[in-house]
Amino acid sequence: MASQKTKEKYAQLALETGVNLQKNQALMINAPIEGADFTKVVVRKAYELGAKDVHINWVDDELTLLKYENAPDEVIADYPDWKVQLHDSFAEDGAAILNIRSTNPDLLKDIDPTRVAKANKAAAQAMKNFRSYTMNDRIAWSIISIPTGDWAQKVFPDRSREDAVEGLWDAIVKIVRVDQDDPIQAWGDHNKTLEKARGILNEKNYKKLVFKAPGTELEMELPEGHLWKGGSAQTEGGVTFNPNMPTEEVFSMPHKYGVNGTVSSTKPLNYSGSLIDNFSLTFKDGKVVDYKAEQGEDTLKHLLDSDEGARRLGEVALVPHESPVSQSGLIFYNTLFDENASCHIALGKAYPTNMKDGAAMDDEQLDQHGVNDSLSHVDFMIGSEELDIDGVKEDGTTEAVFRNGTWALDVK
Repeated sequence: MASQKTKEKYAQLALETGVNLQKNQALMINAPIEGADFTKVVVRKAYELGAKDVHINWVDDELTLLKYENAPDEVIADYPDWKVQLHDSFAEDGAAILNIRSTNPDLLKDIDPTRVAKANKAAAQAMKNFRSYTMNDRIAWSIISIPTGDWAQKVFPDRSREDAVEGLWDAIVKIVRVDQDDPIQAWGDHNKTLEKARGILNEKNYKKLVFKAPGTELEMELPEGHLWKGGSAQTEGGVTFNPNMPTEEVFSMPHKYGVNGTVSSTKPLNYSGSLIDNFSLTFKDGKVVDYKAEQGEDTLKHLLDSDEGARRLGEVALVPHESPVSQSGLIFYNTLFDENASCHIALGKAYPTNMKDGAAMDDEQLDQHGVNDSLSHVDFMIGSEELDIDGVKEDGTTEAVFRNGTWALDVK
């Protein structure tokens, strides 16, 4: 198991670099009950840093499964007002939000996908206001993970539960740089690297990206005014934070009507406790017009049918194959990690902050600029050591952006 010192370094990193907790600021934490010991370390550190209040929303996989197995449809399809009011009250108070995501990837594999889709849609509709705070960087937020037993045994199926958890701790600690003497400084250096990469892409201002790999031939227009982001972000109040830990990506948005061709997944997608694997999507004028999956096709269908925007793309992210997550050689069945091993795209809502002045635009203005809207935002992985990406400039000239899964531009 991770030592107490390691857990304290990780908690400190999550608070100081992840959400960058300020003195007299409230903190809301979403955490697995199995990770109570680590969460208590985070809470203690938060108060030491001057938090005025720390609230925990506990998550228990076993209780979640029992509800899906036994509750009537009308309960599954309802998201309680008190939960909405709780989240909105913290957001309105300018709280920081720390999510510790460690769900069993197979948790809902035997549950009717229709029930899961109903629950997801109800939650997305109810939490739309709260999500506007995070997707527009109005407040600081961050996502990290810690090992839980079921998840660890999915990653290391041949190990005992205890050995699997220890192995997953070791992997996570290395990937999030907690194994280094000064993880906070290491993340400062890493953010500078990502800042350079996004700066180069913003200067290039490509009109289109072209993706080619086995099973993938995709042309993706980028909207006028698009911005590349990556690494640290800033709240509207000027507080720097890291939304994802780990993060190895620079990302922007496709034009919602400008995606054509076919793209194939390269890693499994864990979507709300069910796995979708070996799948492909075909786009015409930005919309998915055909799809297939070797595993989880019904779940994929429900995802695509959740609303109109769910069949269009909201994000494109570039990640070199030599990222620490990729080099671990592991499949994590956890999008936070797997998306940072591989170039990926996302079905659903785009981040308005990926458009110049997008955070100040209303829905109609965003649509006019080609920015997708949806209740969902689901990343899936399309990168590998066989992926090539070309950038097409405004004058029609083409240049290499990625070759054999890594940067062809000088971003290092």
